[in-house]
Amino acid sequence: MPLTTFDAILTDRGSRYAVSGAPAATKAEALALLKTLKRNKKFARATHNTWALLTPDGPVKNDDGEAGAGMVIVRMLERARLQNHIIIVTRWFGGTHLGGDRFRRVQDCVTHYLDRMDQQD
Repeated sequence: MPLTTFDAILTDRGSRYAVSGAPAATKAEALALLKTLKRNKKFARATHNTWALLTPDGPVKNDDGEAGAGMVIVRMLERARLQNHIIIVTRWFGGTHLGGDRFRRVQDCVTHYLDRMDQQD
C-alpha cells in the first residue's frame, strides 16, 4: 500500500510539519517506506523524519534527532491500538527552538493522521 502524506498541516514559530503513514509489519518495511518518502527531495532535506511502528514483537522507533518524539508516536499508536502501521512526522526547523511544545506538535500531527484514517474506514 502506498504512503499517505498530509503536507503542511501546521506551523509553529517557523517550523513546518507534515505527517505520513502506511501499513508496515517490520522494521525493514518501515525503513523502505521512509526511503520512499525521502525520494521526494523536500522530505529528504527535512530536519527530522521521526517515526514509529508497533509490531507484534514490540515498538520500533527512530527520533531522527528529535529526542523523545519517537516515543510520543509509540504512545499514540498504542492508545489507538494501531499495529503494523508506520507513522512518520516530518519537521522542517524554522529557527526557533520549541522546547516541550515540539511534543505537542508531534501529537497534533499524529492526531491529524489518525483522524483521517478513521474517516476512511
